Amino acid sequence: MSRGPADVRRPPRGHWLVLLLVLLVVTVALLFEGWTTHQVDAARTKPPCTRPIPREADDGKPLLRFGPRGVTTEGMPPGTVALTFDGGPDPVWTPRLLALLRAHHAPATFFVHGKDAARHPELMRRILREGHEVGSYTYSGGDFGVASPLRARLELSLTQTALAGAGGVNTTLLRLPHTTAADTLCGPQWPAARRAAEQGYLVVASDRKDRKPWKGLVTQHSQTDLGYREAEELLRDRRVKSFTTISGGLGRPSFTEGVPVAKEIEGQGLIWSQRLGKAFLTVMVWTLTLAGVLGVLRMLLFALFARLHVRRLHRFRPGAPRLREVREPVTVLVPAYNEEAGIASTVYSLLASTHPHFQVIVIDDGSTDATADIAEEIDDPRVTVIRQPNGGKPSTLNTGLAHARHDIVVMVDADTIFEPEALARLVQPLAHPAVGAVSGNTKVGNRRRLLGKWQHLEYVLGFNLDRRMFEVLECMPTVPGAIGAYRRDALMGVGGVSDETLAEDTDLTMALWRAGWRVVYEQSAVAWTEVPSSVRQLWRQRYRWCYGTLQAMWKHRHAAVEVGPAGRFGRRVLLYVTLFQIVLPLCAPVVDMFALFGALFRDPVEAALVWFGFLAVQVVTAAYALRLDRERLRVLWVLPLQQFVYRQLMYLVVIHSVTTALLGTRLKWHSMKRTGTADPYLVEARPEAPPEARPEEARPSLQGSGR
Repeated sequence: MSRGPADVRRPPRGHWLVLLLVLLVVTVALLFEGWTTHQVDAARTKPPCTRPIPREADDGKPLLRFGPRGVTTEGMPPGTVALTFDGGPDPVWTPRLLALLRAHHAPATFFVHGKDAARHPELMRRILREGHEVGSYTYSGGDFGVASPLRARLELSLTQTALAGAGGVNTTLLRLPHTTAADTLCGPQWPAARRAAEQGYLVVASDRKDRKPWKGLVTQHSQTDLGYREAEELLRDRRVKSFTTISGGLGRPSFTEGVPVAKEIEGQGLIWSQRLGKAFLTVMVWTLTLAGVLGVLRMLLFALFARLHVRRLHRFRPGAPRLREVREPVTVLVPAYNEEAGIASTVYSLLASTHPHFQVIVIDDGSTDATADIAEEIDDPRVTVIRQPNGGKPSTLNTGLAHARHDIVVMVDADTIFEPEALARLVQPLAHPAVGAVSGNTKVGNRRRLLGKWQHLEYVLGFNLDRRMFEVLECMPTVPGAIGAYRRDALMGVGGVSDETLAEDTDLTMALWRAGWRVVYEQSAVAWTEVPSSVRQLWRQRYRWCYGTLQAMWKHRHAAVEVGPAGRFGRRVLLYVTLFQIVLPLCAPVVDMFALFGALFRDPVEAALVWFGFLAVQVVTAAYALRLDRERLRVLWVLPLQQFVYRQLMYLVVIHSVTTALLGTRLKWHSMKRTGTADPYLVEARPEAPPEARPEEARPSLQGSGR
């Protein structure tokens, strides 16, 4: 229906570009963080050697130079020890090692990981400031023997960029991870070392453990407790004449050189990219925990309160049918705008109701099609048609209220098909004087296609289980426009239907609670509605619903601090809606991103178990909800597919709505093209009729004019 005030502004579009840009940055940062931090886990163990290194390189010397005439080797002078430390810089052990080296006035060479250098630039600057030399231990520490040439080149390049950003230097020293003495550069490690040498690197191994320190050697220590003790013991060995760096032992200038400012800026960009990735990963972990807790909690609350609702329905709820049967006359309001496809079926379904006394008022809101003409052609004294200029749905309902002749008013959307018993059952809870409104049970009529099945599950699992829980907690936030019953004096007491929000049904329900009325749910009052049949229509409808709900929450925010039933309602419903209908959908995309991240870079089995765990909880809850609503369980097969498309669409709707609300933009009412497929008898979608329903032959008028 084309509803709402005329002074509306077009919703903002620029924030979609901002959202896409943010998602792109987050995705790139996470991919970078995952590749550099987690991908190498599968390559930590070096495979056994199958081919020895060339004979000319296997002389025990640890420094290897590759040239056009083959490989040459070098070592340290006698009595000289080059201390080298692999990995890090580490925030725990690097400061301890630096203090140890400073106490013995011994320089050393630190072969660092590029990712750790980017993570701890202050340690890199301290290493250089205290006169030590820096070498590359590759970016992530993966096995170069199994890495592709492209990845190996990228690892070396990223390490140089990280060193430029962290310390303003580059290095031509390289030690391959998972290697020690030169003879461990066997098998696939040898061609990897040769390719690195072709890029200008001096490949540094270490001397064998059985070499004596006074003969000169290159030692290799890890930045751990064991490496610290080994270095400490060697530094105390009086047989060593001097300790030096690799370049010092060779009598050459330092292999660590300064870089231009442009390279340093590029390195700073890499450091910030890695920090962003780390920060996003941390946020994802916490968000995943929050979303997981909220999701499971919501499913458990659904099941718990649905069970309580079933058990307490007739024993405790005010307005139970056994209190007294409501047979008072009812006024049914049917607001309509361009509803020629389904208006006849809606009115005929109402006329087939078993309730003894009622009037049907069709209020045509300036339709440009034959809606009013079709309604006027229905030859029944119980039907009244009122025409008015287009003024929006609230105005249409208020016009109907002004013409209502009875104290009980039922509001029905013009695309809704009532079950024969629905009207009589809907008004029964109004027997209790404290009840001001009743929500009926809305079902999806056009559910043949996949999109309709997804919405059918959403209605049963989300909306109707929600309402069972809300009734037990006494905080029903919405009586749907498709099927709802009200006391006329309650409606007039809150000023009728307000046009201040786009969710006039939620706004009205909250106003009734704040006025002291109770709102309950009657699950046996079944009406079938037509849901959007295209993604575009679904988006526009849910966008309006979500945005209108945010408006209603803001309008009635003071209910949270009120006293009495209104305050309890406000605190419960505002907390629930905020957590489960805003925060949870906003967090949910992070769950999907983390699942993909885990599958690519962490443990795919763990990611699959988490995902299937969430799905299993949803399936069990959905099955219970379908049983409560007397629906077939076979529709559950679409639930896994729903997680990949429909769920993401709903998340985007919430994100869009929240952004629009924060920007303070008014949203206009979007119309939905009707096809007249809400009738379950017409589309053969009705799973099973309740025992009280009339047989097919008793409802010939439900077909209407076929329009």
